[in-house]
Amino acid sequence: MIDTPRANRLHIAIFGKRNVGKSSIVNSITNQGTSLVSDVKGTTTDPVYKAMELLPIGPVVFIDTAGIDDIGSIGSLRIEKTKEVVNKTDLALLVFSIDELKNKTFDIALEIEWYELLKSKSIPVIGVINKSDIIKDDITVKNIIQNLQQVFNINFVNISAKEKYNIDLLKTYILNNAPKDYERDTIVGDIINPGNKVLLVAPQDIQAPKGRLILPQVQVIRDLLDYKAIPITVTLDNLDNGLELLNHSPDLVITDSQVFNIVNTKVNKDVPLTSFSILMARYKGELNEFVKGAKVINTLKPGDKILIAEACTHHQLKGDIAREKLPNWLKDRVGDIVVDNYSGKDFPKNLKEYKLVIHCGACMFNKAEVISRISYCKENDVPISNFGIVIAELNGILDRVIAPLV
Repeated sequence: MIDTPRANRLHIAIFGKRNVGKSSIVNSITNQGTSLVSDVKGTTTDPVYKAMELLPIGPVVFIDTAGIDDIGSIGSLRIEKTKEVVNKTDLALLVFSIDELKNKTFDIALEIEWYELLKSKSIPVIGVINKSDIIKDDITVKNIIQNLQQVFNINFVNISAKEKYNIDLLKTYILNNAPKDYERDTIVGDIINPGNKVLLVAPQDIQAPKGRLILPQVQVIRDLLDYKAIPITVTLDNLDNGLELLNHSPDLVITDSQVFNIVNTKVNKDVPLTSFSILMARYKGELNEFVKGAKVINTLKPGDKILIAEACTHHQLKGDIAREKLPNWLKDRVGDIVVDNYSGKDFPKNLKEYKLVIHCGACMFNKAEVISRISYCKENDVPISNFGIVIAELNGILDRVIAPLV
C-alpha cells in the first residue's frame, strides 16, 4: 500500500504552537525521522507529508505543520500554508505541551481559534498533550486534561513523543476517531456486477507521460478488476472494433469526456455511458452540485467571467483541455466570455467576480480538499461543476451520462 496515491489516503494533520513536539509526534508514530526536530522554535516551515500504513485504516498520510503562533512576515506566510492544510484534513491532532499547560496563566486562545476553525469544517479533532516525561505527577496531568475538556469538547491523550509513551494509545484514538467516509468505497464497483463487460475508451492524453495511462484511467481499471468486471480498453480509433467485439452491447461504456461527441453517436442508446471525469466527480465531490453548476452554462452571457481550475500543474501544450479546448467550446456556445485558469493549490480568494467555476476530476486531491472548494464556492454563491459534466452539457447528453450513477 506504500504506492497508494496521496489523494487516496486518510489525511491526518498535526496542529499546535511552535516547539510543542509536532514533528517528534510524526516521527514517533511513523518510526522514522521524517520531520526535522529541534529545540529552536519554528524549525518546521512548509508542511511535511509522510505516507504510511496504519492498520486497520490502511494507507494514511501525516502532515506536520508550522506553528500556529509563528511570527513575523515569514511566520504569517507559514501560517497561511498551515491554513491551506486544513482544507485537505480528514482528522486533526491539536497538540499542547505539558510544560506550558502547567502554568495556570498559559494562554490557549490560539488553540481555541484553530479548534473552532476545524470544527466549522466538521473535521474530527483529537487533543494531544505532549512531553509527559517532564511531569510524572498523574494527578496534575489529570487536572490539566479536565480543565481542557471544559473548553474543548474532544478527547485528550497524554503522551511523550520523546520516550514513545502512549504512542500506541494515540494510534488507537486515531483509529477510533477517523472518519469512515473520507472517501467512497468504490469508484464504479457499485454500478456494475461481477462478470460485466465494460468498454473503456482511453485516448492517450497529451499530458500523460509516454508509456503511462492517466491516473483516473488506472484507478477505474483497478476498481473494475477488484469488483470482478471484465474491462476492455481501446483508443478512440479502435472504438468500432471494441464495440464489434462485444456485439455492440457492453454492460457499460466509460470514455474520456473530451470525445463524448464521437462516442455518444457510436454507442447504442440503450447502453449505459459515462466518463472517467464524471466518475471522479462522484468519487471525490458532490455529483448533484456539479450537475446543478453545469446548467448555469445556459444562462451565461458574453463578458461573463469563468474560472477553470486544475488540481495538478503542468506545462501548457497545444490541445490542452483546460486552456484551449474547454474555453473554445464555451465561447462557441456563449460568445466572448473571459476565462481565468488556476492550477495546483492556487485558488482565488475572491470568487464573487465569477459566474461559474469548472474543476478538473481532481484525481490529485483528496476528497476533503474537493469538498472544501465546493463549500467555498457555496459560501460565495458561485456555482461549481466538473470538466466531464460541463462537456456533457455542452454536447446535450448530460442526462444520459449521469443516468448510470443516479
